[in-house]
Amino acid sequence: MSVSTKSPIPGQAQASALVIRRIRPDAPWRWLEAGWADMRAVPAISLTYGLAFLLVSLSLVGALVLLDLGALVPVMAAGFLLVGPMLAVGLYEASRRLEAGLSVRLADVVFVSTRNISQLALIGAMLIGAMFIWLQVAGWLFALFFGAGTIPPPAEFVPALLLTSRGLALLIAGSVAGGLIAFATFSISAISVPLLLARDTDAVTAVLASMRAVRRNFWAMLLWAWIIALLTAFGIATWFLGLAVIFPLLGHATWHAQRALVGDV
Repeated sequence: MSVSTKSPIPGQAQASALVIRRIRPDAPWRWLEAGWADMRAVPAISLTYGLAFLLVSLSLVGALVLLDLGALVPVMAAGFLLVGPMLAVGLYEASRRLEAGLSVRLADVVFVSTRNISQLALIGAMLIGAMFIWLQVAGWLFALFFGAGTIPPPAEFVPALLLTSRGLALLIAGSVAGGLIAFATFSISAISVPLLLARDTDAVTAVLASMRAVRRNFWAMLLWAWIIALLTAFGIATWFLGLAVIFPLLGHATWHAQRALVGDV
């Protein structure tokens, strides 16, 4: 009698070798404290990273305004932040080096040295794909509620969005769709990118571990997702200036989230 066996999904065996710890519901606040401590330890590097992120954000906003597409700024901001975990790789490296007692120089975080560069690129491609999915969905929703015409300037679009029934319907539908895409993206990227820096593993293993961490600690991770969303919204509300501090803070804190959530068998 023959016994059939199923081949494991690539990365599944490695992912099962990682222990996903149960954490306290208030753990995300501790990650923020640890992230703030890292910022205080290397303020020049953290704020330089934050300023670079700010300049890129303002450049994108400026380009949209010059193209008379200012109404797309919130959509692009949401999509741009979906790839935030990849943009924070240097901050994870800074926290890793601080934890290991190593020196932290700007060159260390700008040119991150890792054996998993191809795996980082794979997760980066996943996140960019999620951003394009969001942009496509946003375009479909606009066409559904406002027709297939061009997007009007903000002076016309904002009143229509807030003061008309179809505008409110678009706002609600967009919020629901964006929230679902954002949480799905959060599930695969919550700890996967810093995990690739912490361990010699592959992208599939890292993504599966991230999804298990979210599932095993759903309420704590939901709180963490809300903290990220609220701080990011505050940063955007300050004409993106607050992101110069908020982005590095969240980057450092995410490293500590990974360290708290993942252990060994």
